[in-house]
Amino acid sequence: MLKFLRKALLWSLVFFFGSSVLAVLVYRVVPVGLTPLMVIRCVEQVRAGEKARFFHEWKPMEEISPRLAIAVVASEDQNFLKHHGFDMQAIEQAVADAERTGRQRGGSTISQQTAKNIFLWPSSTWLRKGLEAYFTVLIETLWPKRRILEVYLNSIEMGDGIYGAEAVAQKHFGISAARLNDHQSALIAATLPNPRKFNSRNPSAYINRRARKIEHEMKNVGVWMHDMLYKK
Repeated sequence: MLKFLRKALLWSLVFFFGSSVLAVLVYRVVPVGLTPLMVIRCVEQVRAGEKARFFHEWKPMEEISPRLAIAVVASEDQNFLKHHGFDMQAIEQAVADAERTGRQRGGSTISQQTAKNIFLWPSSTWLRKGLEAYFTVLIETLWPKRRILEVYLNSIEMGDGIYGAEAVAQKHFGISAARLNDHQSALIAATLPNPRKFNSRNPSAYINRRARKIEHEMKNVGVWMHDMLYKK
């Protein structure tokens, strides 16, 4: 019996590692049409007696404004092109801030957020965090940075039932993602810590202040990031 359990565990691990690597390789080239978070949100809405809200349209990087890409990097992960999935400086700063203020602040990179959004579920358990680290290593190893950012911009939650750049551009600004300007991009980026609470179409005073700060930070990362990600 013990021998059987060991063998079953071994094959389970082989299956998990093999299937996870295959999934990451597939998503290196195939558009991500649905994520676990999208499904979870729809189920939550239906259970609450509401109509499921789901707005999502995949667009390649060439059809997403570079201004939005620069805005989310300026806001979420300014070391995105320098680290290998984990920004230790940001993590240490988040821990220090939590100890000083008693409030938790995320130190996740865009790579970590992409891994969580595409392959996992939202929770704070050690299991999920461990799997997030594993998938972060995989996508950093098997995807170029440009692809990580492309998947992130297409899949991240950007409003109530709104996922990705094209959906938020159409729903909140009445334009395509390719036409987003600096201010609109900064407003979207400003809401990302809690896109169901904050709204880029009807920004609060707090979001407007945050967006202005992001617009300033965009100038610091814009030139080198644009050249590295968009130059042919």
